[in-house]
Amino acid sequence: MSKIEQSWYQAPGLITLLLLPCSGLFWLLSTARKWLYKRHILTVCSSKTPIIVVGNISVGGNGKTPFVIWLAQYLQDKNLKVAVISRGYGGHSNQYPILVTETTPSSVAGDEPVLIYRRLRCLVMVGPDRQASIEKLNREHQPDIIISDDGMQHYKMARTLECCIVDSERQFGNNLLLPAGPLRETRARLKSVDLVIENGGEATYRYDLQTAALRYVVDDKIVTQSVRSGHATSAIGNPKRFEASLNALGYTLKSTLHFRDHFAYDEHDFAKFNDDIVFMTEKDAVKCRRFAKPTWYYLPVDAKPTQPVIDTLNSLLKEKGILNGL
Repeated sequence: MSKIEQSWYQAPGLITLLLLPCSGLFWLLSTARKWLYKRHILTVCSSKTPIIVVGNISVGGNGKTPFVIWLAQYLQDKNLKVAVISRGYGGHSNQYPILVTETTPSSVAGDEPVLIYRRLRCLVMVGPDRQASIEKLNREHQPDIIISDDGMQHYKMARTLECCIVDSERQFGNNLLLPAGPLRETRARLKSVDLVIENGGEATYRYDLQTAALRYVVDDKIVTQSVRSGHATSAIGNPKRFEASLNALGYTLKSTLHFRDHFAYDEHDFAKFNDDIVFMTEKDAVKCRRFAKPTWYYLPVDAKPTQPVIDTLNSLLKEKGILNGL
C-alpha cells in the first residue's frame, strides 16, 4: 500500500492537505459528468436484459466478488440464465470483449472473472467497454439477467438494480474523494442505491464470509493432511481480513507478504519460501496455478448474507420484474 493509500485511513496529515485541491477538481468533474447523464445530454445506453450492478463508492477491495458469486448462484437457483460482465482489471487482451472459458488465463481476463467462471461455470464476459460486453451477450447468448461486477460509476451503462458493498472494517476511510481519500463518490450516493450491504461487521444488512476447507493451488483438491503453520501471501484490497481468517482457523503464520490488489504473480515472488507451506486467497490461486508447488494452499470463502438482505433483495427482484413473482 502506498503512502497516499495509507493516508486515507489515518488522521488527516500533510499528504491529505496537499491533495485536497485535486479532490476538489475530481468532485467538480465527476459531478458535472453525472449531471450531463441525468439531463440526457450524454446518452445512457439501453439493454433489453435487466442489469444488476454490484459496486462500491470507494476504491480498493471491498469484497464485491464473493457477493457477485452468491448473487449469481442465487439467481441460477431461480432458473435464470445468468451472465456476469467485468472490466477484467489486471488482464490484457488484443481483442475485447472476450468470453471466459476453461482455458482463459487470468493474464488475459483478470483474476476475478476467471475466479467467477471457475466457481459458477456461467457466462462471464470481459472488456473495458461494458456496453459492448452487454450487446455481445444479448446478441449471442440471450441471458435472462446480467450482473455487472463493479461499474456503479459507469453511468453510460443502464442498470435495473444497484447493490453497494461496504467494507465494515475500513468503511469510507477519511470520507474524502480521490486522491485525498478513497471515495469515488460522496456518501450521499448511498441514498440512491437500492441496497447497501456491509462485508462483515454487525450491520443488519451485511454478509459474512464463511471459510471452507483448504485446497491445493495446483489442482483445487481438498487438503487432507494436517496443516498447522505457513506463510500467508495475498494481493487483495484488505489482506488483514484474510490473515485474521487463517488465525481464526488455528493456523500459525510464520510471515505475511502483501502485494497490490490484482498483482500479477510469477514464481520469483515466492522464491524466499522455498518448499515451505504458503497460504493464499482463491483470487491469488487462479494466478499461481501454472507454477504452483504442492505445498501451496488457498482458502475458499463464501458470502453468507443475512436474512434481511435476502428478503429485501427478493422483494426488489420481484418489484423490478426480474423474478416475475416467483
